[in-house]
Amino acid sequence: MIKKEVFIGFIVGLIANAIGFIIAILIFGNGEDLATAYRQSLAQGFFSKLVSMGALLNLVVFFLFIKQRRDYRARGVIMATIVVTIATFLLNYK
Repeated sequence: MIKKEVFIGFIVGLIANAIGFIIAILIFGNGEDLATAYRQSLAQGFFSKLVSMGALLNLVVFFLFIKQRRDYRARGVIMATIVVTIATFLLNYK
């Protein structure tokens, strides 16, 4: 039961981060399509900043789960945020 709740929170955290990342690309992507803006962010070195802005949605989801007293789902969101942070670090500094 607990593992299921943490897993649900983890998946919700990944989805929220992806949606936030897409929103950040749409806002700061200079009106280009997602793929072009993604490649430019990698080439120009601001990919990690876009991922960080995308993680702001995780903050909203985290506090929503806390308010609903779904602490294990909130833990899953934190775990997703940590995984995305490590992945971003590895992609950015390879």
